Amino acid sequence: MQPQRYGPFKYTPITRRPKIEWPGGARVALWVIPNIETFPLNERVPGGLAPRPPDTQTWGSRDYGARVGVYRIIEVLERYGVPGSATLNSEVCDDYPEIIEAWTSRGWEFLGHNQSNSRLLTEIPPETERQVVISCFDRIEKATGRRPKGWLSSGLQETWNTLDYLIDAGASYVCDWCNDDQPYVMDVGGRRIVSLPYSLEINDLPFFRPGRSADDWEKAVRDTFDVLYREGAESGRVMAIPLHPFIIGVPHRIGAFDRAMEYICSHAGVWKASGSEIVDHYLRAGVTF
Repeated sequence: MQPQRYGPFKYTPITRRPKIEWPGGARVALWVIPNIETFPLNERVPGGLAPRPPDTQTWGSRDYGARVGVYRIIEVLERYGVPGSATLNSEVCDDYPEIIEAWTSRGWEFLGHNQSNSRLLTEIPPETERQVVISCFDRIEKATGRRPKGWLSSGLQETWNTLDYLIDAGASYVCDWCNDDQPYVMDVGGRRIVSLPYSLEINDLPFFRPGRSADDWEKAVRDTFDVLYREGAESGRVMAIPLHPFIIGVPHRIGAFDRAMEYICSHAGVWKASGSEIVDHYLRAGVTF
């Protein structure tokens, strides 16, 4: 898309939209998005402690998420019948193939999420971005047998060209924009891609950085749900819960995730959905805005 003052979509206040109706009359579409990532030991870890690799302390905490934390998340999701929609660095297919097997064996969804979390799209040579995006989709498809429909950029960082390249790669939705509680359609030079709500407010990584507790996070998730559930009686809302295995998957935090899922799933009118299911239903209903 061309550089422009506002996004490639019309500003439409939530009070002036057609009603969204989720399956079964649900008020809230619940989708849980673990970020399954890899950080090469011989590259600098973004936000790390060491000025150059190897940054064993920072890298080790991320590797803990892959070795242990992600399996705790899987256990909780299965307990409450919630499908996982994992954003996936494509190099995970090579570094942690057992995670790919664990996810695909459950029929859960993968979204593209760059090749590695050590390389943002905004920091690579511009002439290579298209190939990086497409190769990410290609590698995940080869490993899982299914081409991703969704995308989250590492660090949620895009260039002016990213949406075009995502559409070229076959993506039908993107989660980088974090500016709504409902899906909406983007017009990228006459081509369509859906923006699906993603959260920075209850995303575990930024939430815990200021030193907040697991109880604080659980309360924020509950409070978010309560508001969306109330508003969803008028028009359906999406509740996105982004997770990182090395954050929520540690022993003193996983219980907060378990309790939050128990609370949300105890309510009637909650549609436990994947990102693709939400987008497909939204488009089929024909109430796009």
